[in-house]
Amino acid sequence: QVQLVESGGGLVQAGGSLRLSCAASGRTFSSYAMGWFRQAPGKEREFVGATWSGGRTYFPDSVKGRFTLSRDNAKNTVYLQMSSLKPEDTAVYYCAATIFRAYYGGTDYADPSRYLYWGQGTQVTVSS
Repeated sequence: QVQLVESGGGLVQAGGSLRLSCAASGRTFSSYAMGWFRQAPGKEREFVGATWSGGRTYFPDSVKGRFTLSRDNAKNTVYLQMSSLKPEDTAVYYCAATIFRAYYGGTDYADPSRYLYWGQGTQVTVSS
């Protein structure tokens, strides 16, 4: 069982930056692929980015070039650095974890059904 706790959300002006953290319990954090998703009111959950073995990352076009992912396996933490934020980035952001599988690629990790564990979410609000 893995427990995930997100932090770092808040209110930021358009064009600003924010870093979200996701702290995971468990001793096998390095073996997990970590993803971030977001959900705005009245909208479906949307993939934001994922990172897995070897520091590989995958982002959708909507955030590519603005968001980056990193992880510190010693701290069991993954970070989502968000820059050039837009009002449309406003949402609750969730981190998720799943077992790394060598035959998965970015599009697999973009699928929320692949994930086993989810955090409670953190609110990000971008004002115009």
